[in-house]
Amino acid sequence: MSLEPQELDELTSKIGRKPTSTELQIVAAEWSEHCSYKSSKKHLKMLPMKGPLVISEKGYDSGVLDVGDGYVITAHIESHNHPSAVEPYGGAATGVGGVIRDILSTGTRPIALFDGLRFGNIEKDLQARWLFKNAVTGIADYGNCLGIPTIGGEVEFDECYSNYALVDVAAIGFGKKKNLIKNHAKKGDLVVLLGGSTGRDGIGGSQFASDSLESENRSAVQIPDPFIEKLIIEAILEARNQNLIHAMKDLGGGGLSCAVSETADALSIGIEMDVNKVHTRESDMNPDEIMVSESQERMLIVTNNEKLKKLQEICKKFRITCSVIGHVTSNNMMHVKKGKKTCANLPTDVVANATLLDRPSKKPAYLENIEKEKKLKPILDYTKMMMKFIASPNIASKIWVYGQYDHEVGIRTIVKPGKDASVLRLDNGKFLAAKIDGNPKHCYINPREGVIGCFEEACRNVVCTGAKPIGMLDHLQFGNPENPEIFWTFLESLKGITDFAKYFEIPCVGGKVSLYNETPSGPIKPTPIIGILGLIDKTPLYSQKIIAGDCLVIIGDTKNEMGGSEYFEYIHKFIGGKCPVVNFQESKTNMNLVLDMIGKDLLKTAHDCSKGGLAVAISELCMTHEIGCNVSLEKVPGPKLDVDRVLFSESHSRYLLVLEKKNLKKLEELSKKSKASYKMIGVFGGENIRFNKENKHVIDLRVDKAQKTWFNSLRELVHG
Repeated sequence: MSLEPQELDELTSKIGRKPTSTELQIVAAEWSEHCSYKSSKKHLKMLPMKGPLVISEKGYDSGVLDVGDGYVITAHIESHNHPSAVEPYGGAATGVGGVIRDILSTGTRPIALFDGLRFGNIEKDLQARWLFKNAVTGIADYGNCLGIPTIGGEVEFDECYSNYALVDVAAIGFGKKKNLIKNHAKKGDLVVLLGGSTGRDGIGGSQFASDSLESENRSAVQIPDPFIEKLIIEAILEARNQNLIHAMKDLGGGGLSCAVSETADALSIGIEMDVNKVHTRESDMNPDEIMVSESQERMLIVTNNEKLKKLQEICKKFRITCSVIGHVTSNNMMHVKKGKKTCANLPTDVVANATLLDRPSKKPAYLENIEKEKKLKPILDYTKMMMKFIASPNIASKIWVYGQYDHEVGIRTIVKPGKDASVLRLDNGKFLAAKIDGNPKHCYINPREGVIGCFEEACRNVVCTGAKPIGMLDHLQFGNPENPEIFWTFLESLKGITDFAKYFEIPCVGGKVSLYNETPSGPIKPTPIIGILGLIDKTPLYSQKIIAGDCLVIIGDTKNEMGGSEYFEYIHKFIGGKCPVVNFQESKTNMNLVLDMIGKDLLKTAHDCSKGGLAVAISELCMTHEIGCNVSLEKVPGPKLDVDRVLFSESHSRYLLVLEKKNLKKLEELSKKSKASYKMIGVFGGENIRFNKENKHVIDLRVDKAQKTWFNSLRELVHG
C-alpha cells in the first residue's frame, strides 16, 4: 500500500518534513479512492441531501429519517466487491458485518438487510456459479447468525462481471430519536477500542478496493465472526441506554487510520493513541500493521473517565474485549505512539481530506451507434420461447436465493421477499417498505436514462405496497475513473439521479461510490444501484388471492423502447437499441393514481412492469397466484407496435393492477381525475396464461408447467 509520487510530494509539503513509515501507511489508507472519494466527492454535492424528514449529524456513517412519534429509521449501503471476487463467502459476510456496524454507530438497532448481487454468466461459467453460490451463503450465514432478517434484494447475471462479483449490502436500523448518538468530545475524553482483536487480515484492504483487481490478494480479505458482532450490538445498545457513549464510529476501510482521523476531523479535536494498548490477535504486529488492519467486528468509542467503568462492566458482561487506546486532545493532531516513541503525528484535516481530483470526462465512442437496431430473427413459436425466457437466470424466480435467508426473525417482516418490495412493521404503528434496483444493460446504453429508470423502478416497487418514497440510497459502481469515458458515464448517472430526486423530492440519505471495478476483459457496465425507503401511514397492500373473474388492468403506456431489454440480449444476443426513458410527469401521475387506489382499498394486488416486460410481469402474477389469465394485446395502451415489442418492451411507469370487476368504475373516475392512462387488458381464470391478438393465442402456457420451470431453474442451474 503506497502513495502516488505526487501524493507523497503533497504530504511532505503539507507536514513540512519527510513522513514516517507509519504516516505513509495511514495516509495511503485514508487517501485511497475507497476511503477518500477523491474522484467523486466534489460531484456528489449535487445530490439533494436535505428534506423535512432528514436528520443530519456530524460523523454519522448512515442516513437518518424521522418517521414520526419520536422514532427514526437509519439506512446505509456498502459493497465488498474486490474481496467477494477473491473469497466470496468471507467477502460477502464481512460486507454484511460492516454495514450493520454503520447502522449501529448512530445508536439504532439494525433490523433488516437487503442485497444487490452481480455475477458473470452462470449458464456457461463455473467460476461465476461458484462465486454466486458462496456469496449468497456468506450473506445468509452472517445475517442468520445475528438474527437480522434479509428481507429482499435483487440478482443479475451479465458477461461483464466474468471472474468478478458485485456484492452490495444495505441495512436498515430503527430506534427512538432521543437515543441517537450526538457525536461530541472534549479534551481529556477517552478513546476506546471495543470488539474483536486486531490481526493481519484485511491489511491493505482499502487500497485493494481502490485498484483494478489483477491478483488474488487474500491477505486483504477480512475474516468474519458474526457471533462477536451479535455481542457487540447488544453491548453498544446497552451502553447507549446508559448514556455512556459520547461519539462512535465503525472500523471499516482503513481500520484505525481512518476511524481515528475521521472522528477527530469531524469533531474538530485531536486524538493521541498508543498502539501498544490495542488488543491484537498476533503479538508481533508492528505499528503500521495495527493502524491499517481491517479486522472486523470493531468499534471506536469516545467516553470519559466517569463512564469508563460502566462501559467496561457491560463489555465484561457480553464477553467483549474493551481497550482504552488513547485520549482526546485539543490540538487537532492525530498522534500515534508506541509506548513513548512517536510513530505518527499528523494534522487530522490533512489525513482525513485528500485533495479532490478533477477527472476529465468524454462521451464514450461506443454510444454513437448504440441505439441502432439490427434486423432480428423472427420468433416462430412464442410459447416455446417464453418457456426458455422464464427459465433464464435473470428472469427466473430468485427463491433459491432468498429462501436461504431468515426473513422471519424479529417478527417485523410482514411482506416478505419475492414481492415487489418488502415491508417492515414499525413500533409507531407505521410500516416501512424497502427495495433496491439496478439495470446495467439500460445504463450501458444510456447512463443517464438508465439510472433514472433504476430509480423509478425502485419507487414503483415500494408504491406497489402502498408506500410513499421518503428517502433514497445510491451505490455508484463503475470501472477505472482515470478513463475519461468511464468517468463520463459516472457523471451522467449522477446527474440523472439528481434530477429525478429533486423532481420527486426524495432526498439522498446515504450511499457509496465503488470505482476500479474491472475484469480481465475490461470494465464492468455502469452499475448504479438505487435503494428506496417508503413509508406507509396506515395499512400496506397485502396481496390477496386472485380468483376467476378478477380483472387485470395496466396503468401507463407501452412504448417502442427495447434497448437493453432482456429479450434483446438473452433471446437475440443483441446489445443496443433505444433504452426506456422516464417521463417525470407521467411517472408522478401514475404513481399517485396507484397510491390513491391502494389507499381506497380498491386493489387485490399491484405489480410493477419492468425486466422482461409485460409478458414476464403478467406471468409472474399468474405463477405466484396459481391461476391463468386471458390477455388482449390489442388493448395494451400506447402506440401500435409489433407483437414482440408489446410483450417485451421494458417501458417505465407501468403498473399491473388486479381488482374486482365492481371496482372498475371507481378506477375510471380516479384515472379521469388524474389523467393517467389505463386499460383493462385481461381477465383471470383457467389453467393457462394466454396472450392473445386477433383472437389467436400468441403465447399459451400452462400455469403449473410454467411455475415449475420458473421456480426451479435457478436452483437446478446452481447445483448442476
